[in-house]
Amino acid sequence: MVQTKSHNFHAVSLAFIAAILMAGCAGSGTSPFVGVWGDTNNTKQPSLDLKSDGSATGTDGCNRLMGSWKEDGKTISFGGFASTRMACEGVDAWLSNASTAKIQEDGKLAVFGQSGDEIGTLAPGK
Repeated sequence: MVQTKSHNFHAVSLAFIAAILMAGCAGSGTSPFVGVWGDTNNTKQPSLDLKSDGSATGTDGCNRLMGSWKEDGKTISFGGFASTRMACEGVDAWLSNASTAKIQEDGKLAVFGQSGDEIGTLAPGK
């Protein structure tokens, strides 16, 4: 009887470990949106860092942006951005108004506002 319990414990333990490892592999398909868009070294230019966990950080060229994103086929939608509120003269803070985005044929991220109009583009980061 003791031997059967020990055998069952080992089988359940191995199944549990296998399930954890398989779950880690399930999300390994990286989205083409994940990564840096724009020049993060130039804080006066807009940039985004889209992480695989659905979080987004960046700058609109003046203020820091924090938010979320979700992929839907070849498009992503942003969950809105929270930002700092600094006043920067002469900066077009278009990125803070992002609603959706998609990758264009030239590899740039085209960003669209609430109205569906393109408000700007970001080149893939380095």
